[in-house]
Amino acid sequence: MEMREKVSAKFEEIFGEGAVMYASPGRINLIGEHTDYNGGFVFPGAVDKGIVAAIKLNGTDKVRAYAIDLDSHSEFGLNEEDKPAESWAHYIFGVCREMQKRGVKVGGFDTTFSGNVPLGAGMSSSAALESTFAFALNELFDGGIDKFELARVGQSTEHNYCGVKCGIMDQFASVFGKAGNLMRLDCRSMEFEYFPFNPQGYKLVLLDSVVKHELVGSPYNDRRESCERVAKVLGQEFLRGATMEQLDAVKDQISEEDYRRARYVIGEERRVLDVCEALEKGDYETVGARMFETHWGMSKDYEVSCEELDFLATVAEECGVTGSRIMGGGFGGCTINLVKDELYDAFIAEAKKRFCEKYGHEPKVYPVVISDGSRRLE
Repeated sequence: MEMREKVSAKFEEIFGEGAVMYASPGRINLIGEHTDYNGGFVFPGAVDKGIVAAIKLNGTDKVRAYAIDLDSHSEFGLNEEDKPAESWAHYIFGVCREMQKRGVKVGGFDTTFSGNVPLGAGMSSSAALESTFAFALNELFDGGIDKFELARVGQSTEHNYCGVKCGIMDQFASVFGKAGNLMRLDCRSMEFEYFPFNPQGYKLVLLDSVVKHELVGSPYNDRRESCERVAKVLGQEFLRGATMEQLDAVKDQISEEDYRRARYVIGEERRVLDVCEALEKGDYETVGARMFETHWGMSKDYEVSCEELDFLATVAEECGVTGSRIMGGGFGGCTINLVKDELYDAFIAEAKKRFCEKYGHEPKVYPVVISDGSRRLE
C-alpha cells in the first residue's frame, strides 16, 4: 500500500488532485529462457512487485511525467519528432506512439510513477512500466484494444524506441498475470494456458547477484542472430520444433558457436514441456532438475551466465536446493530458486556468507509470490 500512497501524494504535490491509479507487475520466468524469439514456449508468472502510476488527462497535447525513484521530470509532445531526452521517458513516449499507431487518440496527461521491481535483476521493470501505461491509456482514451495487443504495444515500444529486440514474454506476463498461476505461452501461435502453481512445502526466491547488465547492443541480439541463421539452414522460420537429429545433420554447415546456441534452445523447448507435465502431477523434483539443466545450458552453450551466477547455482546444488537457474536474459541479475521450506533459512544464510566471502558483498534476497497482472487500482 505504501508505494501507492507515495505515488498519489507526489502527484497531488506536483499536479493537483484527480489522478487515477494503475499498476502492473514484474515477472519471473520459471523456465523457458531465450525461447520466445525462437517461436518456442515460455513459462512466466507475474509477481508481487511492480510499477504504480498516477495518471490524469490534462487536455493538452503534452505529457508531463515525473519518475519518483529517479527524481527526474520529462515533458514531451506526442509526435515522432518529440522523443524526449530522458531515457526512462522513452518507455512512456513509445507506448503513446504505439497506441496512436493502433488508432487510439492519445492526448496529453500528467503522471507520477514509482516501482519496487529490482532494477537489473531480470524481473522486467521495463515491461511493467510499459504495461502500466498501455493498460491505463487504453482505458482513459477508450482505446478498445485487447490484452494481447497491449502486450504487443510494450514489445513494439522496446523494439522501436528503446533499442531492444525482445520477445513478447515480459509484457505478456505483466498484462495477463493471475495470482496462484503460471502461464505457458506458445510464442508462435500466441495460445496460452494457466497452470496452477502452488508448491506446498517449497518457496520461490530470487538471489540477486547485484551484477548489472545492459541488454541493449550486441550480446542479446548476437544470440538471436545465431538462432535465426540456424533456423534458415534448417529451412524453418524459427528453431521451434527442430530436433537434435536435424541439428546434428547440418552441423557441418554452421559455426560451432551457432550449433551450441541452437542446441541450448532445442533442449530448452523440451524442458518447458517436461515442467508442465511435472506440475500437473505436483512433481516439483522434476521441475527443479530441469531448472538446473537450463542453468548449465545457458552458462555453457548459450554463454549468457557470469561467474557470480554460476557460483550461486553451485551453492544451491551443494545446499540441496530443488532447482536453481539464471533468470532473465543473463549477463548478471538473479538466480531463481525452488527451495524446500526446511532448507530455506540455511540455504539463504549459506549463500549470503559464501557469496560475500568471494565477491565482497551479499546477494540481495527477494522472496516471490505469484500475483495478478495489469489493473486499475480502486
